[in-house]
Amino acid sequence: MSGATWEVAESCVDSLNMELVATYYKRLHPTKPELAARRIEAIGYQVGLQLAERYTRDRPRFSDHLESIKFICKDFWAEVFKKQVDNLKTNHKGVFVLQDNRFRWLTRISVDALPLAGAQNESAVAANAVRASQAAGQYLYFPCGLIRGALTNLGVPCGVSAEVTTLPACAFVVRIKV
Repeated sequence: MSGATWEVAESCVDSLNMELVATYYKRLHPTKPELAARRIEAIGYQVGLQLAERYTRDRPRFSDHLESIKFICKDFWAEVFKKQVDNLKTNHKGVFVLQDNRFRWLTRISVDALPLAGAQNESAVAANAVRASQAAGQYLYFPCGLIRGALTNLGVPCGVSAEVTTLPACAFVVRIKV
């Protein structure tokens, strides 16, 4: 596939994620953000199931959860987000944290212009950062679903949540269900 084709595909996925958030949060469920989040995550889940099927069709099944998580961090992440996860941590009790210091789908989220200089400057900047992190969280339900769907396809039942640290960095927390 040529580079131009990938750019078109990437812009389509970016637009899809933005439209999902706009459609579910602002049009379909403006008073029910939890329902909007569940619906977006469910769409990501279905896509993740299918992508994992495609990316692993020529591989033998993974023997344990750690192999599956490593596949997500390296191969799956590289296919979907064009880079590997920056850091993987685990507590060896079924919780994995996948850290991405420059999550591709958060790089285009903008914050309101910085406030004018003055006594309120620091608090206003902090408020903007909090608002940006909350807004960014809406755009992470789809990738959480992608990850959960892919892992489910690999035989790893789990829950996935995301935390925004400082834009565009975020961490995906995978909790294996026993």
